[in-house]
Amino acid sequence: MARKLHRLPKILNKPHDDEFYHQPGTIPGTIFIDADAPPPIIFLIDYNQTNFTREQIATPEECAPYLDSESISWVDVQGLGSQDILQRLGNVFELHPLVLEDIVNVPERPKTEDYEDQLLFISRMVVAKERTCGFYSEQVSLILGKNYLLTVQEEPEHDCFEGVRSRIEKNKGIIRKQGADYLAYAVLDAIIDGFFPVLELYGERIEELEEEVIVRPTPQTLQSIYQIRRELLQLRRAIWPQRDAINALIRDGSDLISEEVRIYLRDCYDHTVQVMDMVETYRELASGLMDVYLSAVSNKMNEIMKVLTIVSTIFIPLTFVAGIYGMNFNTEKSPYNMPELNWYWGYPLCWAVMLAIAFSLLFFFWRRGWLQNSLVIKRN
Repeated sequence: MARKLHRLPKILNKPHDDEFYHQPGTIPGTIFIDADAPPPIIFLIDYNQTNFTREQIATPEECAPYLDSESISWVDVQGLGSQDILQRLGNVFELHPLVLEDIVNVPERPKTEDYEDQLLFISRMVVAKERTCGFYSEQVSLILGKNYLLTVQEEPEHDCFEGVRSRIEKNKGIIRKQGADYLAYAVLDAIIDGFFPVLELYGERIEELEEEVIVRPTPQTLQSIYQIRRELLQLRRAIWPQRDAINALIRDGSDLISEEVRIYLRDCYDHTVQVMDMVETYRELASGLMDVYLSAVSNKMNEIMKVLTIVSTIFIPLTFVAGIYGMNFNTEKSPYNMPELNWYWGYPLCWAVMLAIAFSLLFFFWRRGWLQNSLVIKRN
């Protein structure tokens, strides 16, 4: 019977970032079926060096004859929306109750568990969105047996396994000459390599934001930087434990993984380290963009204050002159009461003096370089 799990508060604004915990006292092996989960679709690929079969099957019981065959079978279950099918799938593959719980109760931290005749690997797969910056993320569970590989995905819409399927179908490389452990490596390697297109998009987006931050920073720019930082944190949370799980798989080993495939897993581990380095680099760049944005906004405010100060400085003496000649004096009472008021050229002379003061100040500011800095920022 499915028992309800409780959600922890969200850290990131993503549905799949919700963390779950069992109600205290829940029986181990209890599974939780999300009401929004899509119904499972089961695909089977069975192959050897000469033959290949790919089909969609209706029930988990149809997989049973392939588990003891000499060929390699890949059963791909896409969707977690049916408790009955998942329970029957566990019965067919003789999955431990804790294995079934880890598969169904998502999200689970990436890890590896050895159950003697089966090897469980929990991973996180990301797929880049086509039209927007971002990615889809889902949990993929790999159960490796002697002659089979069972993969369980959260949903059927997005995955990065088409390259592996194509290699099997077209018999490219050595995949059809190897066992199920090499198939598990190929699937895991495809999951890790799926991070690179996502990170490439973030690299391009960060370059765009660098120019935007310097030239025309806006509140939307700050929001974009903050969103990228959050999503890069999510990528880090996905790849970091995955790296540790692959390292544990290489270090501890398993009877189901040959020495030859373990060498390939080292290459997969190197890819995870490379992804980690890229994620950390982009996180530092995003954090630096936040500082650059604050500096750019501060510099923009300084430029505005500089312009206002220059304008005020120019008009202060002009206002002083206009204020003096705006006072009312009677020149008949005293010759010292502004005799200029009776001059024939008094008004033009006043304008000439005021313009001379204004242009003199502008020339002074230009020689000091105060106007030049403002013009350079505008041209950039």
